[in-house]
Amino acid sequence: MSLASAVHLALPAWAWAVDGAARPLATAEERMALVLRLVEANIADGGGPFGAAVFDRDGRLVAPGVNRVVPDCAPIAHAEIVAIAAAGQRLGTWDLRSRGEFELVTSTEPCAMCLGAVPWSGVTSLVIGARDADARAVGFDEGHKPDGWAEQLRERGIEVTPDVGRERVADLLRRYAEAGGPIYNGAGS
Repeated sequence: MSLASAVHLALPAWAWAVDGAARPLATAEERMALVLRLVEANIADGGGPFGAAVFDRDGRLVAPGVNRVVPDCAPIAHAEIVAIAAAGQRLGTWDLRSRGEFELVTSTEPCAMCLGAVPWSGVTSLVIGARDADARAVGFDEGHKPDGWAEQLRERGIEVTPDVGRERVADLLRRYAEAGGPIYNGAGS
């Protein structure tokens, strides 16, 4: 085993070229559709069934994110973390709110780790597709999240919109699991 001198999370080049990425997307449904195209492409590329993206207030893509846990051998490489990190690097800040209002659109309700990253990122809104129960139904362990977490985000000034395209996302999760896609969870899961 070699000693790591750097941590590398690879966002595939195709993630920036997904259909719709070059134009503003006016509705949450359009932005979720782009995220789901990311999910489908990521599964085809050997990644997990989760996608996310950060958009500016005009619906322009700031940064895509896809789950790269397995390909990058990185347990933190969840779609939300990748999208938030890419947005911060693109905007040159660790606090997205310092550059304006940004929305994180995620295919599935954030797991415990990604939920913690939401307020730290500075996004002002969170749009969610599938629910925690949908991910758990196919075997993913989403970790412990406090009761009332969505209301706690709202109290911090982060708008939360659940169930955007939920049925389509839940279907993608089911098809991924049925096709034998790896269900990866932390130790003790």
